Amino acid sequence: MRTAVVPLGEIFELRRDVLRPGRPRETAAFIEDGHPKVFHIAAYEPDGTLAACATFFPEQLKGESGRAYRLRGMASADAVRGQGYGAAVLRAGMDEARARGAELVWCNGRSAARGFYEHHGFAAAGEEFQLEPAGPHYVFVVKLS
Repeated sequence: MRTAVVPLGEIFELRRDVLRPGRPRETAAFIEDGHPKVFHIAAYEPDGTLAACATFFPEQLKGESGRAYRLRGMASADAVRGQGYGAAVLRAGMDEARARGAELVWCNGRSAARGFYEHHGFAAAGEEFQLEPAGPHYVFVVKLS
């Protein structure tokens, strides 16, 4: 398994296919994709096939001090789900955010993924909320050491 910082074009179709299936292409474009300090992480299968992706950009979390990066658009191809590719992009993204001066990483994560985030050191902050059209979410936060 290999991970890398890549341009948006490398991961966009996977993000769209997993997170916005059947919806117009533009629904998978985030305003943050244009941020000058945004970066995208990709994980690849041994044969070079894109398996997972995530996007990270600087954004403070309300009520938290210190430099923060926000995680958005994390997706794993159906064929590799549960094989560690999502964990790989998460770890690589947290490492890259740390290298860029981040003290914490946060996201609005799906409630169904709570165990995944907690396994990787994140904690749910606050109450569950609805994020349309994706459904129930929590804010998850991890402090970087």
